[in-house]
This record gives sequence, structure tokens and C-alpha cells, in this order.
Amino acid sequence: MTTTTPPVTLDDVRDAAARLKGVAHRTPVLRSRTLDALAGAEIFLKCENFQRVGAFKFRGAYNAASRLTPEQLSRGIAAYSSGNHAQAVALAARELGTTAVIVMPEDAPPSKRAATAGYGAEIVTYDRYSGDRVAIAEALAAERGLALIPPYEHPHVMAGQGTAALELLEEVGEVDALLTPVGGGGLMAGSATAAKGLYPGIRTVGVEPEAGDDTKRSLEAGRRISIPVPRTIADGQALHTPGELTFSVNRRLLDEVVLVGDDEIRDAMRFAFERLKIVVEPSGATPLAALINGRAGTLPRRVGAIISGGNIDAGRFAELCGSGAP
Repeated sequence: MTTTTPPVTLDDVRDAAARLKGVAHRTPVLRSRTLDALAGAEIFLKCENFQRVGAFKFRGAYNAASRLTPEQLSRGIAAYSSGNHAQAVALAARELGTTAVIVMPEDAPPSKRAATAGYGAEIVTYDRYSGDRVAIAEALAAERGLALIPPYEHPHVMAGQGTAALELLEEVGEVDALLTPVGGGGLMAGSATAAKGLYPGIRTVGVEPEAGDDTKRSLEAGRRISIPVPRTIADGQALHTPGELTFSVNRRLLDEVVLVGDDEIRDAMRFAFERLKIVVEPSGATPLAALINGRAGTLPRRVGAIISGGNIDAGRFAELCGSGAP
């Protein structure tokens, strides 16, 4: 009988945590009695909107970039992203004394594009509805001799993302369930690896926007399913298929995927602002939307949730959360 070594393990996540110590922020865990009452459980929110670059992505980007050889660092790094991974790689490159070239969609949020450029990265744009960002980035990396760090299809990236869940569980102890946004699946894969490694009985729940349910469909089919590029306010989750590596982890460790609508995401963003006094971007608000609207069913007593990021400009936030939001 043969066994397959998983692409990421609890030891990998712990190793990433040691590498990130003193570099990444140890983000706060927030509580809300109002949220507990709405959800019918004790909720612990791991707030990665307070992470460097405003999202969990810095964890994986730095963990991967810091392992490159001096020769690789001297040539630079390439990445592709709609925004948060772009900023994360740009900052990681700056921290490590190298350069970054980022492939971003033309319609990426202006605030994320500006922040990426602000960290010193070169930006190459493409049309997300007709272009293949992976092919573009791979060709660019090959042409320039750059080390490519993908947003989720990389063991060191997944391990770095898993440190968010590791920190949460170190701080609050065992929880009965963990809710995590699912886009490409890196945060979910790393988080589930950490959570199940520490507490095998924990219930892991992924949250996707209704228009972008590729992971839910893939789990139900037992294989990766592709959907049209989703149109949703949760731009960080506007992907058409799960990653190959991430899906290999999530099909083993992810217990369930639940869906939330764009209106529910808006309500969750508004709740976070008005009741928790924090700004959360649409993708980061999906677990909160699931909790407020009962999308994860009857919850056990103690529940952790990862608020994955808070990168949204003031105009877009007002458009989505104002009383006249479309």
C-alpha cells in the first residue's frame, strides 16, 4: 500500500509561524455579545484585516519568499493576484530587498492596485474575463528569470496562511467549528491543516459567495469543477475553479461549504462597521455573513471565524454599505 504525503502539514504551519514571528502581526481576536446572540454560539473572530497589507495574504507570501535562495532573490519575484496577494508579495519583496512584478486584472480595486504600486511593485494588467493570468505570469517569470509565487498553489503559501488559524487556537483554545472564506483555497487548506492537526474533531466550514461556488460544486462532484468567472462584490473570491493543490487538501479536511449572497455580505460589512467598529472587505465578511444569517446551520458552542481582510477604499465601502447601496 502506498501513502501520499500531504502538501502541507501541521509541522509546516508551525515552521511558518516561527519564520513569521516578528515580521507578521499577531492579529487580534474580537468578541461581540450581539454577534453571539445572533449566531447562537460563542464566536471568536480572528481579524486579519489588521495584518500587514490589510489581509492574511502577507503570511503566505512572506513564508514562501523568505525561502528563496540569494540568487533567486537577486532576480526578483513574480505573482498574479486581484489585489491582496499582489500587495503581500510586493511588501515581502521589499522586506527581503528584492523586486516584484505583479499580474493584476484591469478591474482590480483601485485601492489595492495603488497599494501594490506603493510597495514598489511593477504592475502588468490583463482582462480577467478573457485572459489567463497564470499563463501570463508564467510566461513573464520565464522571460525575466523571476521566481513565481502563486496566491495559493504553493505548499509554503498554504502553510503561511495556516498560521492565522494556529494563532487563533493558541489564543482561545479548542473551538468546535472554524469558518473560513474560500477563494483559491489556500487559507482554508492551511487553516484546516492547523485546526484538524490540533483538534481532529473540529468542524471546518468554508464560505463562498453564491455566484462563486466552485469549491462547493467541486466537493460535491469529488473533482475540480470550473464555472464562469463569477460576478460578485467579493472580488477576492471571484475565481472559476479551486487550486489543484489546495483542493487535494480541502477535499480531505473541509467538512462543508456554505454560500452567502452579495446582500448578506453587505449586511455583514455594515454590522462589522457599526457593531464591531472595524472595516472588512467583501471577501473577508463572508464568514460573518454566514454566522449572522444562519447559513452554517445550528452551530456548536464555540466557533472561530477568520475575517480574512479589510482592503476596500472609502468610496467603494460607502457604495456597498450606505443606505442606498445597489
